[in-house]
Amino acid sequence: MDKRIVYSKLLKYILLIAISVLPRFAFPQSSGDQFEAYTKVYKTIKRTKLKLYIYQPSDHQEGQSLSAIVFFHGGGWGGGHAWQFIPQCKYLAECGIVAMSAEYRVRKRQGVTPFECVSDAKSAIRWVRIHAKELGIDENRIAAGGGSAGGHLAACTALINDFDEPNEDLNVSSIPNALILFNAVLNVPEIVPVHRKKVRKILEKRAIEISPIHNVHKGAPPTIIFHGTADSNVPFHQATLFCEEMKKYGDHCEVIPFEGRGHGFFNYSKEGNPDFIATMEKTKDFLTSFGYLKK
Repeated sequence: MDKRIVYSKLLKYILLIAISVLPRFAFPQSSGDQFEAYTKVYKTIKRTKLKLYIYQPSDHQEGQSLSAIVFFHGGGWGGGHAWQFIPQCKYLAECGIVAMSAEYRVRKRQGVTPFECVSDAKSAIRWVRIHAKELGIDENRIAAGGGSAGGHLAACTALINDFDEPNEDLNVSSIPNALILFNAVLNVPEIVPVHRKKVRKILEKRAIEISPIHNVHKGAPPTIIFHGTADSNVPFHQATLFCEEMKKYGDHCEVIPFEGRGHGFFNYSKEGNPDFIATMEKTKDFLTSFGYLKK
């Protein structure tokens, strides 16, 4: 057979494979397409290297100390990918924040439990604080955010005292300075009975240990929660009850309800999603009110 025909068929085969896997791995695009991520490994566990995808504002000057945010993706502690929050990172980088999306271990890929997920989230915040100068950020203006199980992890970094990695520098805090949560799991015992069998077995006796609403205390970081009132995965009342608990301790918390919206209503869509823009505008206002962005 003519070599040119062979090469042509081989090229077509490679292109078909590339097209078939691209949607799974490609990062969604937002209005900030000029922003390119660079990655840093923040934690290595056995053969797993966990990365941060970091987006810097285009006008970030050397010597500046900007605010930062670290996002954690959803996926029920079992799956999901860091690319979920890349559009939010790009949007906030345009606003002047160093924005990052974090990988963490999950059940389907690394066989871990939600407790290890919490440990990874705390490691990510600690790594960012340790490397604040290198990243050009203010170590006292680091926010954490996330959706669903990722929102749970963000809240845990602020409220759960245990599950720090013992080999890290525990003199450096893993507690963020603000929280931006999207339909976050805030009452873990309430979720356990309707969750997958493996998760139920792991959490049924220990759920309170990583349940944000059961670990609220005075001095918790200021928090904003976006939640759909029709969410069938994480009931809307988790957000309102959590805020009530926060306010009992004198902590700042606000809930922004999205009427009739279900789970994941805030995600970016190439076809356009006004809820993505609305949540980002509210996030910008929230961060500005606490001095993370200039007015």
